[in-house]
Amino acid sequence: MVGASISGVTFVSVPGMVMGSGMTYLQLCLGFILGYLAVAFVLLPVYYRLNLTSIYSYLSVRLGERSYLTGASFFLLSKMIGTAVKFYVACIILQQFFMDGIGVPFAATVVCMVSLIWLYTRRGGVRTLVFTDSLQTLCLFSALLIIIYIVMRQLGFSLADAVSAVAADERSRIFVFDDWVSPRNFWKQLLSGAFIVVVMTGLDQDMMQKNLTCRTLHEAQKNMCSYGVAFVPVNLLFLSLGVLLAQLYEVQGVALPVRGDELLPMFVQSSGSSLVLVLFTLGIVAASFSSADSALTALTTSYCVDIRRRPSDELLRRRVHLVMCVLFILCILVIRAVNSSSLIDAIYTIVSYTYGPLLGLFAYGLFTRRCVHDRRVPFICLSSPLLCYGLDHLCLYYWGYHFGYELLLLNGMLTFTGLLAISNKK
Repeated sequence: MVGASISGVTFVSVPGMVMGSGMTYLQLCLGFILGYLAVAFVLLPVYYRLNLTSIYSYLSVRLGERSYLTGASFFLLSKMIGTAVKFYVACIILQQFFMDGIGVPFAATVVCMVSLIWLYTRRGGVRTLVFTDSLQTLCLFSALLIIIYIVMRQLGFSLADAVSAVAADERSRIFVFDDWVSPRNFWKQLLSGAFIVVVMTGLDQDMMQKNLTCRTLHEAQKNMCSYGVAFVPVNLLFLSLGVLLAQLYEVQGVALPVRGDELLPMFVQSSGSSLVLVLFTLGIVAASFSSADSALTALTTSYCVDIRRRPSDELLRRRVHLVMCVLFILCILVIRAVNSSSLIDAIYTIVSYTYGPLLGLFAYGLFTRRCVHDRRVPFICLSSPLLCYGLDHLCLYYWGYHFGYELLLLNGMLTFTGLLAISNKK
């Protein structure tokens, strides 16, 4: 579960976040815990009671056929784009440190990496993913801990010295209670974190298919709760690495990079150590593969079960899996052309626009007893992200306020309100 959530974007972007916002990202991670509790004790009981293979089939039972297809379509769009952004990081790192030196073009690098994923997942399904994700996650954390140790040694720190230095650094600020306008405000981050988990885990076929393989609901809930608690110390390690790197550059008199995403890669380049380069590449590739392979399998499952309604057709599954890999490659190449300045912010922005309708659909189904005019649901779900986009620009123009991660809440509320407007008691 941890390996599927932590991608190459986490490895590159989270340490660099300390340059602009300190450790305030941990506020979002605390909100994640609330979200995991909600998934464990609200959504998982529903999925197990209905014995679902695809979680979006719940929408068919509760709201209707058009609602079901709309939810599954939004998942396919969201997961494809979000996973492509994450995997793009691994491709860039390999290209920069290895492939450019031997004259291999970026497109060929992407094709080779996606082909590797296709090869080892085409037969094994979820059983293969569990094994490979476990191995990749072990590689990821081994690389992270060894890189932290190398940075500590260059600073001349013991473990106690490193903890004290990080705690005393002004970049280690976690909580923001005094600025209500700031997108880093504690309550905004806490609520946003909770709802991000609900949509990115509880309403995500990729993450839920692992939980639904547990034999009992109790085992799945235990898995979800332990995973939620583990996420905070994991991100604390990434952020601590960022603070230590910034301190190392200051001691060496090296100017900090302009973009936070360049903080760790710059250390890898400037260290001149083959060990650091290998560890960094290993961590990036392991993190990216563990999230991408499960995502492509989930996309294949959702299309075969939700769109085509042929879950037992093995030939269709293999063909769809291959097509998903091709689409994945094309998405990465498009992202290469329109590279964002902050990849982790780009992912959460995509989530806010594309998962918002899913949040509204599931919230309406779970917390109301009313039905809807099913034919109108797709129009409501398409209108909500467009309204959010317009409201964000209007607020920025007239009041100078830019929506942060709370855009997801607004999107879900607009969808929920629209569904109420087309509802009936029957």
